[in-house]
Amino acid sequence: MNKIITFIVPSRNNLEFLKLAYKSIRNLKTRHYILILNDASIDGTQDWLESLSDDKLIVHTNPGPERKGIVGMWDTGVEMAKTDIIFAFHADMVAGTNLDDNVLKHLVKGKVVCATRIEPPLHPPGPEKLIKDFGIEPEEFEEDNFVYYLTNIKRMHKDKTTEGIFAPWCMYKSDYLDVGGHDRLFAPQSREDSDLFNRFQLNGYKFIQSWDGLVYHFTSRGSRYNRHAGGDTGKDSPEWQQTNQKNMRNFIRKWGHMVKHDEYMKPIIPPKYDIGFVVHNINYDLLYTLEPWCSKIYIETDVPIIDYISNEQKNTSYNLQSKVWYMPENFDVKKMNDIIVEFNASQLTRENFQFITQIPEIIQDSGEIGAMEYDIFKITINKIKTYEKELIICKK
Repeated sequence: MNKIITFIVPSRNNLEFLKLAYKSIRNLKTRHYILILNDASIDGTQDWLESLSDDKLIVHTNPGPERKGIVGMWDTGVEMAKTDIIFAFHADMVAGTNLDDNVLKHLVKGKVVCATRIEPPLHPPGPEKLIKDFGIEPEEFEEDNFVYYLTNIKRMHKDKTTEGIFAPWCMYKSDYLDVGGHDRLFAPQSREDSDLFNRFQLNGYKFIQSWDGLVYHFTSRGSRYNRHAGGDTGKDSPEWQQTNQKNMRNFIRKWGHMVKHDEYMKPIIPPKYDIGFVVHNINYDLLYTLEPWCSKIYIETDVPIIDYISNEQKNTSYNLQSKVWYMPENFDVKKMNDIIVEFNASQLTRENFQFITQIPEIIQDSGEIGAMEYDIFKITINKIKTYEKELIICKK
């Protein structure tokens, strides 16, 4: 294809995987730039990088001791990229033969092209990937068997595409910059990719998955199964558990729903509404549960709002002081938000909580100006306006 790519590869304490990733990219017929973002590694990564003699290797190092994560490192990598095309590649991936050609043949401005992952059976299977075990650890990697398998799969899937988005993905650098890159709300990482993919889709980019552009993915070695972070193969690290919980709540705060996608991982994006909760008889635990699901929440005085904000503010860039409101007696909040949902928290069950998680879809399907009731909920719709497109651009 004669197009030069910058492969951007974040890595933290993944040296043995990183060596395989680097070798596989260098084995491609075209000599592309490889930009490695070393995020405070303590496993010898920096010494290995300094030992390489490669005029198309670019290294950016966070000396630590604290990690910056993908959100902090990746956008720096994009700014440093030498080419018009960037390729988001993970340190625990091995590029298949002709990966670059089989991705680039689909790439034009306004499109994001991802490769197809071949994975060992660490995660549940899905229609967007291939499950085949060529080794779970780098020292077990069966390179010859992997290459032989690729020959047959690429013949079967020649020029096959579906519509989805996940790593590794490739796009024009200018398209990436047009949406403002990663949202620092999700620093250091976790759910930052789902947020980015939503914004790509809302900005009109088309998604293509190339089924003859293939990688082997050892799976989740950056933080989730990283031994240096307290995890192990198939075992979640405490670090990942904490960031995942924190940023799932931030994703709900921002988008008003959980991460949603179809079977091929194409985002499903319900409308974003301005929703206020008026909640009676709430306690601290329920405040913690409910707060991310609305634009504002109005509660009575017997809940320690100051304690909640003090405990939770460190986990989000949203101003919780402007989100959690004390509701004096006879205070009319009916016009404070476009949509008001009022209910008694003492009557909240697991079953009717599902209504809260599905409010955007319910309003989209059947909402109209006026008042209605459902189970324990009283809903007042003052205005039906959606705000999801205001979330496309991430301003630095």
